[in-house]
Amino acid sequence: MTLRAPTTAGLLLALLAACGGAGGTTEAPPSPALPVQPSESEPATPSASATSSASPTGSTAQGGATTAEACDGTLGADTVEDVQVPSGATCVLQGTRIRGDVKIERDGTLDADGITVGGNIQSQGGAGITVRNASVDGNIQLEQGGSAEVTASAIDGDIQWESQSGPLVAEGNDVGGNFQAESNTGGLTVSDNRIGGNLQCESNDPAPTGGGNTVEGDKEGDCSSL
Repeated sequence: MTLRAPTTAGLLLALLAACGGAGGTTEAPPSPALPVQPSESEPATPSASATSSASPTGSTAQGGATTAEACDGTLGADTVEDVQVPSGATCVLQGTRIRGDVKIERDGTLDADGITVGGNIQSQGGAGITVRNASVDGNIQLEQGGSAEVTASAIDGDIQWESQSGPLVAEGNDVGGNFQAESNTGGLTVSDNRIGGNLQCESNDPAPTGGGNTVEGDKEGDCSSL
C-alpha cells in the first residue's frame, strides 16, 4: 500500500482535534488589563469664605469724625479728634467739638467760642488764649504764656494759671475742681465763678481783683477776699 504524505489541511485538522476536538472552539486568552490612568481632577471650586477678602479698615476716626492735627485759621462746627495750634499760628474755633485735647504751642493764639472739649486745653508759652461759652471735660492749664480769658464756661476739672505775663480774666464760669493761680504778673481778675474745689492764689503781682465767687472749698492766699 502506498502511503500519502499528509496534506496541509489534514495537519491543521489534527492540531485542532488535539487541542479540543474537532467540534470544540479555542478561547483566546484574556487580554491583560490595561492600567487605569488616573483622570485629572477638576480644580475644586473655592468656597465663598475662602474667596471673600476682608474689608479694609477705614482711616476715618470713630463716629465719622475727621482729624485735625494743626489749626491755623478758622474751624467751624465740625467734630475732630484733637486740635493743635502751631507756634505763631492763630486758631479760631466756632462751635467745634473736640474729642481729645486742645494744645497751643509757644506764641500760638486760640480764640474759641461755644466749643466742646473731651480732654484738656493746655498751653506752655501761648501768646493769647480766649475761651467763651465752652464745655471742657478736663482742665484748662496755661503756663509761661501771655494773656488769657475764660468766661461763661463749664470746666469739670481745674483752671491752672502759672507764670503768665499778660492780663488774666476768669468770669462767670462753673469750675468743678480748683482754681489755682500762681506767680502771674499781668494782672488777674476772678469774678462771679462757682468753684467746686478751692480758690488758691499765690505770689501774683499785682494782687488779684474781683469778687462774687461761690467756693465750696477754701479761699486761700491772694484770693482769700474774693
